[in-house]
Amino acid sequence: MDLFERAAAADTRRAPLAERMRPLTLDEVVGQPELTGAGHLLQKAIASDRIPSMIFWGPPGTGKTTLARVIAHSTGAEFVALSAVLAGVADIRKAIAEANTLWAQHRKRTILFVDEIHRFNKAQQDALLPHVEAGTVTLLGATTENPSFEVNAALLSRARVLVLKPLEEKELVELLERARTHERGLAGKVQLASDAAQAIAAASFGDARKALTALEVAADQVGPGATVTVEAAEEALQAKTLLYDKAGDEHYNVISAFIKSLRGSDPDAAIYYLVRMLESGEEPRFILRRLVIFASEDVGNADPRALSIAIDALQAFELVGLPEGVLPLTQAVSYLAMAPKSNAALTAYSAARRVVREHGPLPVPLKLRNAPTKLMEKLGYGGAYKYPHEFTGHYVPEEYLPDVLRGTRLYTPSDSGEEARLKARLEEILASRKK
Repeated sequence: MDLFERAAAADTRRAPLAERMRPLTLDEVVGQPELTGAGHLLQKAIASDRIPSMIFWGPPGTGKTTLARVIAHSTGAEFVALSAVLAGVADIRKAIAEANTLWAQHRKRTILFVDEIHRFNKAQQDALLPHVEAGTVTLLGATTENPSFEVNAALLSRARVLVLKPLEEKELVELLERARTHERGLAGKVQLASDAAQAIAAASFGDARKALTALEVAADQVGPGATVTVEAAEEALQAKTLLYDKAGDEHYNVISAFIKSLRGSDPDAAIYYLVRMLESGEEPRFILRRLVIFASEDVGNADPRALSIAIDALQAFELVGLPEGVLPLTQAVSYLAMAPKSNAALTAYSAARRVVREHGPLPVPLKLRNAPTKLMEKLGYGGAYKYPHEFTGHYVPEEYLPDVLRGTRLYTPSDSGEEARLKARLEEILASRKK
C-alpha cells in the first residue's frame, strides 16, 4: 500500500454510517455489558494484554466484528481479517507466514479475524488449527451459526465461545443519538424525533447495523437541518425483516418453540410461531409434515382424530396452495394444540425397540406361525391357535409375545382423552389373563 492508498484508506467519509461509527475502544461499545463491562472477560483480557482465541457467536449487527477490531486496536496487535466465504487454505498459510515474520522481526503479535467462520470447511479449519494451538496467531472468529455444529471440536476446544445478544431497544436508541451527533457520524446535521428513534430501534430487532443504516437513509431523505420523523423512518425501513434462517440456528429455535407450544397446549403461542415461520419464508410442507408427526408422537390415541386432521390439512394445502392454504394449516395447529396429549405411541415404540435389540430375533410362538404346508402343520405351526372371533367378546385371554417376554408391558395408555378408555380396556384384558 503506497502513501496515497493509505490516505484513502484512512479517509472514511465515503464509508457507510455504520462503518464510520464502529467503536475504537471498549468504552465506546454499546451493548453486551456482560462481556465488555468493568471486571468482565474482555475488559480484563485487554487490560492484562492476554487475549485468548475466541469465537463471537450472535445474530447480525450485535458487534462481533467490532469487538475483534477493538481488541486489536487496544492491544496494538496486527489485525488480519479473512472472510471464510472468500479465503482458501493458501490465504490462511499466507497470513500465518506473515504472522511468523512479524513476530520474528518486531515481536508483534497477530490477531487473525475470520468472519463467518462457520463457512470454513474441514481442510481450512485443519490448516488453521496447529497455528492457533502454537500461539502463532490469536484467532477471533465471528459466526451467526451455532459453533458447536459448524466448527470442528479440536478448533472449538482451543477457543472461548462468547455469546452476543441482540441489542435492547434502549441501547439502539442510545446508539442512534450518538451517531446523529458524533463528528464521525452525522455531526448534528439532522434532528431525530424520539418516536422515530423508538420506531427504528423497534424495527431493527437488536441489529445495530440495520438501525444505523435506516438512520442514514432517513437523514438523506429529509436533508440537512430537517428532522427525521416516524414517517421518514418507516420509509427508510421499508419492511421489517424477521430473524429466521431456514438453514441456521434460529430455524431450529423457532420450530422447537412451535412444537413445544403445541405440546404444552398453548394455541396462541403455537399460532404465533407458525406465522413467524410462514412470514419468514418457511416451506409450509415442512411445517405440515411436523404436524403429522406431532399428531402421533404427542397426541396419539388420546385423540385418534388428530392424525386425520393433520393429514387432511396437508391434503388441503396441496389442493389450494398459498395464500388460502394457511387457513387449514392454522385450523390444524389450533386443534392439535388443544387436543388431549399422550406420548404412549412414542414410548411404546422405544420400549419395544430396546427389547428387540436386547433379545434379538426371538422365536415366534408355534401357535402364531403360519402353516402353508403339511410339514409345518406336523411341526406344530399354528396348531394351538385360538381364533378370537369364535369366543365370547371376540377375545381369548392368552399371551402372544415370545415366551421369554411373557408379561412384558410395552404400551401404557395414558389417562388423557380417548386413551383413558383404552387404558380401562387394557386393564380388563390383563386381568383376564391372570385368571
